[in-house]
Amino acid sequence: MEESLYNLSFERSVLSSIIFDPAEFDEFEAVLNAEDFYLAAHQEIYRAMVSLSHRDLPIDEEFIKKELSGKQKFDERVLVDILTANPISNTTAYVQEIKDKAIKRHLLTLTTEIKRVTLEENLNGSDVVDLVEKKLYEITQNSQSNDFKDAVKITDDTMAYIEEMRERGDAVLVGVDTGYAELNKMTTGFGKGDLVIVAARPAMGKTSFALNMVQNLIEKGKGVAFFSLEMPAEQLMLRLLSVQTSIQLQRLRLGDFNPEEYKRLNDAVDKMRHSKLFVDDHGSINIHQLRSKLRKLKSRHPEIELAVIDYLQIMNGTGGKDRHLEVSEISRGLKMLARELEIPIVALSQLNRSLESRSDKRPMLSDIRESGSIEQDADIILFVYRNDVYLYKEEKEREKEAISAGKEFISKYVEKEEEEAEIIIGKQRNGPTGHVKLVFQKKFTRFVDKPTFGAAQIVYESIDMKSATMNMDDSMSSGNISMPII
Repeated sequence: MEESLYNLSFERSVLSSIIFDPAEFDEFEAVLNAEDFYLAAHQEIYRAMVSLSHRDLPIDEEFIKKELSGKQKFDERVLVDILTANPISNTTAYVQEIKDKAIKRHLLTLTTEIKRVTLEENLNGSDVVDLVEKKLYEITQNSQSNDFKDAVKITDDTMAYIEEMRERGDAVLVGVDTGYAELNKMTTGFGKGDLVIVAARPAMGKTSFALNMVQNLIEKGKGVAFFSLEMPAEQLMLRLLSVQTSIQLQRLRLGDFNPEEYKRLNDAVDKMRHSKLFVDDHGSINIHQLRSKLRKLKSRHPEIELAVIDYLQIMNGTGGKDRHLEVSEISRGLKMLARELEIPIVALSQLNRSLESRSDKRPMLSDIRESGSIEQDADIILFVYRNDVYLYKEEKEREKEAISAGKEFISKYVEKEEEEAEIIIGKQRNGPTGHVKLVFQKKFTRFVDKPTFGAAQIVYESIDMKSATMNMDDSMSSGNISMPII
């Protein structure tokens, strides 16, 4: 292999520096992997250093020799070369040089792999591209190893996680904040690598529910990727601005607001300009394209903590397969991608129309379209349910029947500014199932926590009395029943 792809002198100097100043090893371990060293003996010595460090043993000549001799991997000549090398003070430049050369070697290996799978394996073009992108992502993230994790590694990682949770001191939230107190209690947040399905019939507000979660995260400075297959990015932004400003969505669309509301809008727009929200609103995308885009975005913006797909059933399949097989490929692909990127992926899903023939229309797992693979791959399945949507539909049916029969129709339906909503946890791999009660504010397409029992007063954020009074007057004077928000 060409010398431009390795530098043994640099490798010896870095290893020598660790032996002469073991206190700095934590900084090396945070950057270097054993595979970054070219010489196999250097890799073994570095692995021995890692093992000694994890067991709080000295990283010196004698302990390294003992560690490697027990595995019959000790090379005295190589260790002598390291001990006689000059320790370095400015280690950053040396480490970076070793990393750069390691990346070049991995890329060279990848070119050989590309040639092999292209010529020898029966893969279509999209599968080859997906393999290349995955390998490139692994190279940039220094996660090339596919070895088994032994019991020591697993228990050490588990204890580190437990200690991290103890230091955090949060008795409720472990994963990504959902934005809702009771839902956080039930789920402890969405975990890294989770595939979360949010399912509902049309008009229940599943997009609004997802956007409310997005709004909560970007207000906290978190990054979010949103794949909107049904709605342009500008419409998503209108909804987010309505949620943030408490200006009625319909009035925002018409540009109908007073000076004080306009100031609130400008303040909200300024905040959104600086948010870490990334939207892909191309209406046609398959799992390979989505995977490619999200990998690239995550590598450029590691602050992204959540990805949302709206919605799963309108994603394109690949290869002209049966739709059930395509959906299976999509759901499995999303689950594997969530694990690879170590972020939760929230995928919205439609439900079968057949549930509306039941007396109790609350969704069940079997109501998810092409439910088999989705139910299997998902870690959490949430259903959005608002009974008032069905009450409204029933009222319209009665009105239609009365008009057809030539009878007078007197409406018994009372439209509400705020409706009770349920988030039904139909599946949770690592927690309980059950119901969470929320309140849906229709004019702002906003879900909020339900007021706790006995609270003297609940004040919803950013709602001023003037705006609320004007909205109520508009509603009373129109005398019309507005359609539920999708």
